[in-house]
Amino acid sequence: MQIDKNMKILVVDDFASMRRTVRTILKEIGFVNISEAEDGVRALAQLKSDKFEVLITDWNMPSMDGITLVRMIRGDAELKDMIVFMVTAEAEADHVLEAIKMGINDYIVKPFTAEVLQKKLEKVFLAKHAT
Repeated sequence: MQIDKNMKILVVDDFASMRRTVRTILKEIGFVNISEAEDGVRALAQLKSDKFEVLITDWNMPSMDGITLVRMIRGDAELKDMIVFMVTAEAEADHVLEAIKMGINDYIVKPFTAEVLQKKLEKVFLAKHAT
């Protein structure tokens, strides 16, 4: 199965440098349609005004953190099926379990490489299209 490299991806992180890093990694693996938001509040507004296939969000952010954003997405009829990746430095098991319970598709621990992100994207898309 080939992943559509033109699909719309929203990268959410309160640090511009991290958004830039994720955008660079996505471009490195061939994605071209990437938008950014600096917190969950802005991300939710973008998600409601435009159609995105994938969300890559940080956990810890001001205004609205990533886990609250995921909770809002999973509770929204129009957004609930979106593919969501949680990116964070938080690698504790309880955080991973909380994020999984909220309905993320996968979890990426910072720092990460293009290869890690690509493998996780492929894994999620294979699973989603196998059902």
